[in-house]
Amino acid sequence: MASMPLARREAPAHGRIRVEPEDFFVEEVLGFEPDGTGGHGLLVVEKRGANTGWVASQLARRADVPVRDIGFSGHKDRHAVTRQSYTVPLTHDFDIGRCFDWSGEGFTVLAVARHGRKLRPGSHRANRFVLRIRELAGTRDTIETCLRDVAARGVPNYFGPQRFGRDGANLRVAMEWAEGRGTAPRDRTQRSFTLSALRSALFNAVLAERVRRGDWERLLPGEAVVLDGRRSFFHAPKIDETLEQRRRDFDVHPSGPLPGRGESPASDVALEVEREALASHDAAIELLARQGLEHERRGLRLPVREFEWHFDRDDELVLRFTLPRGTFATALLHELLADAWDAGEGE
Repeated sequence: MASMPLARREAPAHGRIRVEPEDFFVEEVLGFEPDGTGGHGLLVVEKRGANTGWVASQLARRADVPVRDIGFSGHKDRHAVTRQSYTVPLTHDFDIGRCFDWSGEGFTVLAVARHGRKLRPGSHRANRFVLRIRELAGTRDTIETCLRDVAARGVPNYFGPQRFGRDGANLRVAMEWAEGRGTAPRDRTQRSFTLSALRSALFNAVLAERVRRGDWERLLPGEAVVLDGRRSFFHAPKIDETLEQRRRDFDVHPSGPLPGRGESPASDVALEVEREALASHDAAIELLARQGLEHERRGLRLPVREFEWHFDRDDELVLRFTLPRGTFATALLHELLADAWDAGEGE
């Protein structure tokens, strides 16, 4: 991942994050309020040094329900302090206030309300981050120039390293499977992680090529243009001034492929770039198609919203920002820190 090209000439700083879990704070933004009625409890949980699945298992044990009945929207990193929501099925006569007693080692229930349905993966809208970078080394003016540029232009929307498993293990398994040198994981969940890693790597390959060309944030003739915050897209054979203004307003973005069954909706120059970037990956694309994944699109540009920063002493920098779901704080850190891919993760 460290070889992924930068949108700017070079990262202006070095530094360390996750020295303490509190250095990486993530708050899930659902984008809706609990119903106030229904057969589920919607719990806001703060966890420290605990992963999402483990907390779900602890809530299931306390509620005496199967862990599959616990709902949550996304996995949050273990090596951090995070706030996220879970749903737990409850009988209608259950005293919902008792849910506060379910707090345990590494997690605390902060809020509880009745809700009508189980949370599903991807049902949140965004994540808010507060990151502290320690042992910061670099020229302050150069760092601030980079940060202002990020606020104005966004960053390349790379998938972060956690998408590929520990030390890239999921991606290695996927490549060996695609090339006939290995077999599919037996566990259904692990097989899903493996295929997701493969699709993500192919997307990153196309995005990296667009970054090298310098047009990762521009609309090319034949672009499959995605709407901001969604996977919906439309084909743009020609790029007119109206579409350019929408791009400048961050209403739409150029897109890259999440390969699977079906042809790319891009054409012309945009399609040529995709084909060149994926020319040596036919076996991987064929595997994804055989496994029933459909071709989808993902924005190449990641807007960084509500972006603020301040220097806390000469060698510490605090960043605050919001990213849409399914995107990675590491994509921002990659532009700022020369050692970002080793610095940490977070979705």
